Amino acid sequence: MTLPLTTLVDAMQAELHVAAIPDYAAAHNGLQLANRSGQVGKVAAAVDASLPVIEKACAAGAQLLLVHHGLFWSGVQMITGGLFEKLRLAMEHDLAIYSVHLPLDYHRVLGNNAELGRACGLRDPEEFGDGKLCGLKYETHQTRKAFVSAVQRAVGGGRVHVCPAGPARVRHVGIITGGAGSEVATVARFGIDTFLTGEGPHWSYPLAEELGINVLYAGHYATETFGVKALAGWLEKDYGLPWEFIDHPTGL
Repeated sequence: MTLPLTTLVDAMQAELHVAAIPDYAAAHNGLQLANRSGQVGKVAAAVDASLPVIEKACAAGAQLLLVHHGLFWSGVQMITGGLFEKLRLAMEHDLAIYSVHLPLDYHRVLGNNAELGRACGLRDPEEFGDGKLCGLKYETHQTRKAFVSAVQRAVGGGRVHVCPAGPARVRHVGIITGGAGSEVATVARFGIDTFLTGEGPHWSYPLAEELGINVLYAGHYATETFGVKALAGWLEKDYGLPWEFIDHPTGL
């Protein structure tokens, strides 16, 4: 069974409210590369539209690749080298590429923040943010040690770097996946005592110590595998398309 690519793209654009959510200029949320047939019979999902990922998606026989970080993340580039190879491979194998960044982070069901929260055993989130930043806030009652263990399980046993500057008993968790560690001061202003993110700059750790907040750096890649899997699963549920996750971790 195959379905029109435009049907799937329109459905994702609507479900994720792509047009309504501002993003980085280089994100280019939406269909970044069409395919020749205009049809999709299998979906692949991955975090990055890197050359190894596209090679694996082509080998898997996918006609649509869903990614969180798209082809043009580095801005305008000459179509040479790696970018040329990615485009050439995708077009030769009839592979379309759809990328969605912040709209996928923020979605209350399919988003990276929400999916990571559920994987950590958290429930009933509230949105928090200052207009430029949007995360999920949870109330919980557990030790910091127990929560760190839950996060480690959620990200597949990967290393979680902890700044234990907040309370030993966690009450208010804030989640913003990816590279949001630099937002530690904003997060603290919302009464969050434990901030779960992917990565942050060096100075975010000493700042967290000064603010008295726990920060868990669980990996940029590891915290952003959730949304693309959920989106691909949603397409399978609503449209019956098989999918597979292409795991290509960066270790960051």
